[in-house]
Amino acid sequence: MRVPILAFIAIAIGNFALAQVDVDSLPRSSMVPGGIAVTPTRGNAVSGEYRDQRILLARFEGRQYAIIGIPLDAEPGPQQFSVTGADGAESLLQFEVVHKQYRERHLTITNERQVNPNAEDMERINRESVEMRQAFSTWSESLEPVFAMNLPVDGVRSSSFGSRSFFNGQPRNPHSGMDIAAPEGTPILAPAPGVILTTGNYFFNGNTIIMDHGHGLISLYCHMNTIDVEPGTEIAAGEQIGRVGSTGRVTGPHLHWSVNLNNVRVDPALFLGENPAS
Repeated sequence: MRVPILAFIAIAIGNFALAQVDVDSLPRSSMVPGGIAVTPTRGNAVSGEYRDQRILLARFEGRQYAIIGIPLDAEPGPQQFSVTGADGAESLLQFEVVHKQYRERHLTITNERQVNPNAEDMERINRESVEMRQAFSTWSESLEPVFAMNLPVDGVRSSSFGSRSFFNGQPRNPHSGMDIAAPEGTPILAPAPGVILTTGNYFFNGNTIIMDHGHGLISLYCHMNTIDVEPGTEIAAGEQIGRVGSTGRVTGPHLHWSVNLNNVRVDPALFLGENPAS
């Protein structure tokens, strides 16, 4: 059914009113590949875009900021993003990305198919990739993101975000999250409030949860032993969502924790108020 034009305008105005969210804190700004640009907008924008993705606009202590995830493949130098005001006027703003050299990690995987999947595996992997991309592109206006997060599990950080990865000597994509090693069955707690978007067992990720925190802020939890929540469930910070396991492509029990902004994987340490290791 077609929506009458006046109703459409009313809906659009309502969406603009929700395009900005008030927050109690900001993530740490780190303008490197895989980091976060926390940039004042110098106004009251109702929407913004970076690399064709909608960006989070937050008001903190009376000032509006664009909270932008920077891709790991971003080149050093100026990066432009756009913001649009309530009158429809668009402005171009920019921030400067600086170079960061990430460490390397070399892992030995005993299951060769987890390094070189066969044709049947690839069909499954491609299907699962579509499901996860859809989840990561979710934008929920009704959820108010909380940037001050807690570690989801008590353990030892065994692999850092952004590390250049080599499996059985073969180069793979950089590490897109934080690995926390802990004994099998250790409780995994939600680092911030949110809603469970999806759960499942994936070829590489094993037992997995994807959680929506609102306005394009989404978190991912992989290699779990058990999943203790269902899609659509509202979760409070500190609530148990599962337990540590060793499912999927792993060398031992641990949690892989990723955080996404504007469909970009960013360093989770920036939400812990830490200065990530160089």
